[in-house]
Amino acid sequence: MLAADAAADRDSPALARSVRDGYAVRASDLPGQLEIIGQVRAGERFLGEVAAGQAVEIMTGAPIPSGADAVVMIEHTRREGGRVVIDRAAEASQFINPRGCEAAAHDVVLHAGKRLDYAGIALLAAIGRARVKVYRRPVVAIVATGDELVEIHEFPEEFQIRNSNAYSLAAQVARAGGSPELLPVARDSVEHTRETLARGLGADLLLVSGGVSAGKYDVVKEVLAEFGAEFYFDRVLIQPGQPLVFGRACGKYFFGLPGNPSSTMVTFEVFARAALELLAGQEEIALHLPLARLTCEFRHRIGLTRFLPARLSADGSEVTPVNWHGSGDIPALTRANAYLVADPDRAEYARGELIRILLK
Repeated sequence: MLAADAAADRDSPALARSVRDGYAVRASDLPGQLEIIGQVRAGERFLGEVAAGQAVEIMTGAPIPSGADAVVMIEHTRREGGRVVIDRAAEASQFINPRGCEAAAHDVVLHAGKRLDYAGIALLAAIGRARVKVYRRPVVAIVATGDELVEIHEFPEEFQIRNSNAYSLAAQVARAGGSPELLPVARDSVEHTRETLARGLGADLLLVSGGVSAGKYDVVKEVLAEFGAEFYFDRVLIQPGQPLVFGRACGKYFFGLPGNPSSTMVTFEVFARAALELLAGQEEIALHLPLARLTCEFRHRIGLTRFLPARLSADGSEVTPVNWHGSGDIPALTRANAYLVADPDRAEYARGELIRILLK
C-alpha cells in the first residue's frame, strides 16, 4: 500500500506521439498524393518539418513531426514510389496523443492509500520512482479455539475435527494484504485462552475463531474483558455469522469470529477484511455486492441477511445456489465461487430475478 503521494516527473507523454503505424500528415492536404520525406519510429525524433503536400512515415509511439497534425493508418494508404496516396479525409489530431494528455508534470498520479497492483508498479517505473514509501503489511494473529480441534497432520477421533479455520483465515488475510501469524489452538479454559490471546494482542490485529457464543465453555469474551477490552458490538444480523465480536484491547483491535467454517469465512470478508485494509493504509473501503440473475427459484427464512454459497457463471451474469448442509459443510464451499446475499425482509426470489452476490 502506497504511503505517500507519487507525482509525475514530466509530462506524459513528453511529446505528442502517434498511436498508429501510418503517415504523419497535414489534415488539410487530404485526400491527395503526398511526397514521403522520411520516417520516424519510437525512440527517434524527426528533425525536419512537414510542409504542404508532404508526409512522414511514422511508427506507433513515435513523436509527431513538426508541421504534421494528423496520422493516417497505414491500412488506409497506398505507396507509389516516393509518394503515398490517401483517398480519404483526415481530422486534425486523429491518432495523436497530445503532450501531457496522460499526466502533466508534477500531477499526483498515485495517491497514498492506493494498493499497488501491476499497473501501479508500471506507473511508478514510468515516472522514475525506483523507491517509494509503503505501509508494511499488518501482522494478523490467528487463534482457533476449542478442545475439539486437532492439528491437520493428526487423525481426529470421531468427536474431533481438524483445525481448518486457522488456515482458511491465513489465506484470506494474505489475500487482503496482511501477514498471517498462526498461534496454537486455545483450549477451552480461561488460563490457556488468556495465555494465547495475550500473545495474539501483540500483533496489529487479532482474529479469534470460535469461543464467542454463549456456551458454557465459550470463554473468549470473558478473557478479553480481563484485558480491559472495549466491545463495540457482539452480534450482527447476518447468517452465517451472528455471534460476531469486535472490539479493542491493549490498544489493538480484535474480532471474535464464529467457529463454523462458513461463518468464519463470511464474517472475515464482510467485516474483518475492511479493518485489515484500513490498518494497511488503504483509504477507500467498500464491500462490493454486484447483481446477478438467478437461474432458479430461491427461498430463505426472513429476519437475517443471509450469505449462502453459490456458483457464478463465467461471465458473471447468472448465479446458482449450491446445495449445502449448513455452516460446517466445507466441501460445498469449495464448489462455490460466490455467496448469494438474501435480503432479510424478502423470503422468495423468482427465477431470472436479480440478487446481490459477494464474490468469494
